[in-house]
Amino acid sequence: GAMSVDSITDLSDNASELLEALQLSHPHELDPRRSRGKKKPLSLNPISWQVPRIVDRCCTHLEMHGLQTVGIFRVGSSKKRVQQLREEFDQGLDVFLDEHQSVHDVAALLKEFLRDMPDPLIPRELYGAFLSTATMEGPAQLDTLQLLLFLLPPCHSDTLLRLLRFLGEVARHAESSWDPEGHEIPGNKMTASNLATVFGPNILQKEKPGEKDAGALNFEDSAAIILVLQRLIEHHHSLFMVSPEMQCDVLRRLFQTDPDVIEYLLRRK
Repeated sequence: GAMSVDSITDLSDNASELLEALQLSHPHELDPRRSRGKKKPLSLNPISWQVPRIVDRCCTHLEMHGLQTVGIFRVGSSKKRVQQLREEFDQGLDVFLDEHQSVHDVAALLKEFLRDMPDPLIPRELYGAFLSTATMEGPAQLDTLQLLLFLLPPCHSDTLLRLLRFLGEVARHAESSWDPEGHEIPGNKMTASNLATVFGPNILQKEKPGEKDAGALNFEDSAAIILVLQRLIEHHHSLFMVSPEMQCDVLRRLFQTDPDVIEYLLRRK
């Protein structure tokens, strides 16, 4: 009665949906330096990385060329060049961002993409739940944020992790430092709090852009959005990690309801 499958697509629809919902990860899977190899069918271990090309390429470009740029995300850009880049990505072209591309144009493109997504990176139905964590403190706040992150669809979760990993790197270069020869390396001045102020309204949206009252947040909501995103930036490494205890609990429960899926998971592991 054993199953012999190589990917989720070989399973029945019900089992496939269940596997897609299970995002069991370990440190190796979260390492951006790991070899991705050739394209493979969708599989659980790990689930294929579901990040829009425009987000990944913008983040990669800014990690390579923008970490020492003072005021990144706050300095103006060329609207014409940003619009051209946006149209090229929209057309499905293989857009190549190199060192000649303006850091501020790429930064503006990333912000625009996140702002204009039909469904924001954190779905609107979870807006209130995420904001409620702003009044919590310590471990309770982080535990609640982690459980909420587990509710995100895989594409939202993967993209948010990619973005937070990048923003964490930007924040790490906020202060000036010195190289081995004693020369000062200027900081970009963008702390986690500053980045949360810039990106918060684009990621946590109560209303769709253009709708009545969209963008008209009260002070309490604005402050909560900034605080929540700041916590996500500062703790993304631990928040996106599923503990061994939780994995075991999930496996025990599924053993009673979906033994075929358990067999598949253990063989893949």
